[in-house]
Amino acid sequence: MSSIRVSVTPHRPETALKPVPSGRKKLVMDTMGCKVNSFESELISEKLGSDFERVQEIADADIFIINTCTVTVEADRQARQLVRRAIRANPEAWVVVTGCYAQMDPDACAGIPGVDLVVGNSQKLDIPNLLAPMMKGALPPVMLRDIDQEISLPDQLVTNFDGRTRAFVQIQQGCDQGCTFCIIHTARGPNRSFDGALIKRQIQRLIMNGYKEIVICGVDIGSYGSDKGEECGLVQLLHDLIQIEGDFRLRLSSIDPIHITPELASLMGRSRKICPQLHLSMQSADTLILKRMKRRATRELLYERIQNLREEVPDLVLSADILVGFPTESEAHFEATLAAVEDLEIPFPHVFPYSARPGTPAARIPKQVPMAVRKERAKLVRQAGARVWRSTAEKLVGSSQTVLTERPQMAKPGGFAIGRAANYFQVRLDSEHVLENSWQEVEIIDVGRDCLIARTRTGG
Repeated sequence: MSSIRVSVTPHRPETALKPVPSGRKKLVMDTMGCKVNSFESELISEKLGSDFERVQEIADADIFIINTCTVTVEADRQARQLVRRAIRANPEAWVVVTGCYAQMDPDACAGIPGVDLVVGNSQKLDIPNLLAPMMKGALPPVMLRDIDQEISLPDQLVTNFDGRTRAFVQIQQGCDQGCTFCIIHTARGPNRSFDGALIKRQIQRLIMNGYKEIVICGVDIGSYGSDKGEECGLVQLLHDLIQIEGDFRLRLSSIDPIHITPELASLMGRSRKICPQLHLSMQSADTLILKRMKRRATRELLYERIQNLREEVPDLVLSADILVGFPTESEAHFEATLAAVEDLEIPFPHVFPYSARPGTPAARIPKQVPMAVRKERAKLVRQAGARVWRSTAEKLVGSSQTVLTERPQMAKPGGFAIGRAANYFQVRLDSEHVLENSWQEVEIIDVGRDCLIARTRTGG
């Protein structure tokens, strides 16, 4: 099998294989990173079928699968740490490492004593078919195909998401951008759009099973359809999805500002089924730094697209990925990004100090920003986000919101429930009669430390 890479690092000592469990096998599935990983983990779990039981404690597991992330060097370290901790807790469990870190550094994964199989992203969804031969010792320690040429795509529907009231639906795989700080386009391969009919059936199945919020996710969702020559593929897909019958709402996950087109803004403004919230893959708001990052937007385009979106969606709430301390980022460059948090009103900034990623062009730039400066800039952006969060939350007092409850805490009278409004704000409902995964029409009456405080319109 010339397309399969075999690690040069032995994946286990030359001793007897681990015990092969009989009967129904107990599985721990641990997922790191993005919503795409969460969706794929659920696909793997569903394909394993009734012969496997999901458990929470690694000490109880026969098989441990970790779906890793490699977005930063820290994510790699956390993945190795999690695997080692699991092996110490249960040395006899069969251990499978997959995901983006497994794709990018399979030998490091396979070199951890106790790891039995490393599977790249190209074969991730085939894991259910690999477990039996793995336990017979019939597989190489690393299975890694060319992600640019081969990728396992969904061939069945997810019916539920373990422990969640929201469901994720992946619409595309991969990225064609190649930002200079990022390794994900290498770990995930080029853009591939999923079939629209399959996406629609997937959402219908989840709605039928009681899910009321569907999160549309992917590596670069704005590029949906571009591999098929479609200019407005995402907009057309969303137009089709909001026609689905049922009581549900759609939420878009991370999107590049260049893909916030007038057509998308108009559709979001017209449809009550699409949440008035977007997560921007922004990174910076300085044009020169954006260019050095090989991003597709400029500061001017970013501001223009958000202004147009707010005109169409007046109650818009933004979150954003922001990367500070990119090589050559001066104080003036940083101030442009800091100002954008308040100018564009971003109450939920996801802030990352730049971390040099081996194998990326940015890691080779000589002028690296000192780590202490990166951390200080990250703190300042978080503080700006906190100010925007507070001012935005205060403006919402007195407003009516539709909340989807997530975590009822009704152990005793005077309990409460936590839910999420369509605008992404977390809402606390002080009521004894609120069920999980239910719609609640509420009035916002106050602002808590990290959430809005509401009462139901019926006074519950």
